[in-house]
Amino acid sequence: MCSIIGYKGRLNVASVLVDSLKRMEYRGYDSVGIATINNGKILIKKDIGKVADVNKSLDLGRMPGHTGIGHTRWATHGDVTYKNAHPHYGCTDRIAIVHNGIIENYKELREELIFLGHTFVSDTDSEVIAHLLERHYSGQKNIKKTVIEACRRLKGTYAFVAAFEDGTICGSRYDEPLIIGSVNNGYFISSDVLGFLEYTDKAIFLDNRDIVIVDSETCHIFDLDGNIVDRAITKVAWELAAIDKGKYAHHTLKEIHEQPNIVQKAGTQNLEKIEEFCNIVMNSKTLFLVGSGTSYHSALIAKHILSKFAKIRAEAIISSEFQFAFDDIDNTSVIIAISQSGETADVLQSVKAAKTMGARILSIVNNPTSSLARISDSSLSIDCGPEIGVAATKSFTAQLSLIYTIVDRLCNGCLDFEANKAFLVGALRQVLDTEIQIHSIAEGLRDARDIYIIGRSIHYAIALEGALKIKELAYVHTEGIAAGELKHGPLALIDRNSYVLLVNPTDMASEDNIASAYEIKARGAKIIGISDRPNNVYDIFIKIPSVKSTFYPIIEVLPFQILAYYLALAKDADPDYPRNLAKSVTVK
Repeated sequence: MCSIIGYKGRLNVASVLVDSLKRMEYRGYDSVGIATINNGKILIKKDIGKVADVNKSLDLGRMPGHTGIGHTRWATHGDVTYKNAHPHYGCTDRIAIVHNGIIENYKELREELIFLGHTFVSDTDSEVIAHLLERHYSGQKNIKKTVIEACRRLKGTYAFVAAFEDGTICGSRYDEPLIIGSVNNGYFISSDVLGFLEYTDKAIFLDNRDIVIVDSETCHIFDLDGNIVDRAITKVAWELAAIDKGKYAHHTLKEIHEQPNIVQKAGTQNLEKIEEFCNIVMNSKTLFLVGSGTSYHSALIAKHILSKFAKIRAEAIISSEFQFAFDDIDNTSVIIAISQSGETADVLQSVKAAKTMGARILSIVNNPTSSLARISDSSLSIDCGPEIGVAATKSFTAQLSLIYTIVDRLCNGCLDFEANKAFLVGALRQVLDTEIQIHSIAEGLRDARDIYIIGRSIHYAIALEGALKIKELAYVHTEGIAAGELKHGPLALIDRNSYVLLVNPTDMASEDNIASAYEIKARGAKIIGISDRPNNVYDIFIKIPSVKSTFYPIIEVLPFQILAYYLALAKDADPDYPRNLAKSVTVK
């Protein structure tokens, strides 16, 4: 995904855009650029690299004007090059655009526009929007009609903001977020509330196919037929302080350390909403849990405890694979979609399709105003505040905490999660106290080529999550394996150069895990045990506190997050902005 921002008002726009892009950089950081309008001219400066570096080399913040647009890119169409960086002009410098999404019919549009005499300079699909706007604007000079006609031609997903030479900015969206921030004497148009949160907490969330035009000091919203539509102003609950790193070197480390507080306040949201959510679950005939990446691992744990404690059978499916399960969906089905951002493309695509088949949609999100939350029949927020680090840490713990709260309600308190929260908070703080030891272990793994993480039962999901964290942050091949599957293939990969992390707190699976560890050790691998009890089979032991066995996932994921963070540092990788990844994958 990419971050996009537009502003028209009385402030000096360039510095406003640069600051906004810095706050949204987790959405994309391959390249950056801004365009400002001054005295009827649009000036663009852009380059590959992060916001701070490009700003330093090009002095973006000193560009003149009070109106402009900006962009950070996460490449989908075209290499990471200067010519593919946004903003893009058309053939002239009278219109410039920034875009997030994928224009599926861009080849058709490009060929048509080339035939009409347009010349393209980038390899992106985004540039067709600039030329399309230019084509319709050149004959009529009517911005409203221009944008409507251009949007009618676009197929795919998009959120774009365009700047016109007369000082007008406008935008539209389809299945990509676009939000208006209302300030005194001006407006923002942004892909993320963080783009304007420093200036206002008043947000207007656009619906699909909405078109917004900001001219002078007024903002107009239209539908695709040109009719004026009314969209409510929402007060954004997040505070700007929540996105500051504070005393920590990276957002990722700060967010790892925030997890005790996250668990402490879990389930404190509107009890009526939790009741409504649970009633829909209880009345379902078939229940599906859908998520991607870390959220899918939360779904696996939810499946486990729903079955064990609430006696509710659920199917956990990776969101990109969910479209192949549609034969089982009807008006008795309920889908619980789990997503940190609430904007993940394959999740949204899946739930929209399921909804057309009559299924009820529930969601667990971090942003209660996200696209997923707004299309759900009932939605609960994990309420962990903005998560800037690209790799999910505190949002995973928050998802689990809310899932435990839901299941506890469904089984009439048999989990006793609320009574255990204070103990879990203390246990998390004890794990954080092992940070120095885990830092040392990470240094020892600096040259590791292959890492394997094994677990059984509910701990298998944590093995998968731990592997994902190390892959994301440290770029080391890491594989999460069900311990019982070792003899069915994975054991062939393990030798003296392998490191194996064993997720093994004391429960009914721990003795079998120890037996598997001896088999691994016989092949010469080094074993790192993560457990509440030491064992001679461990070459390295990371102690976690003893807790009720059902709650171990909340505790045992923390060592993996810390290890991944320090292993990234040991390998000179930026843990906040891992290569080739973005926080929310808003394109398929």
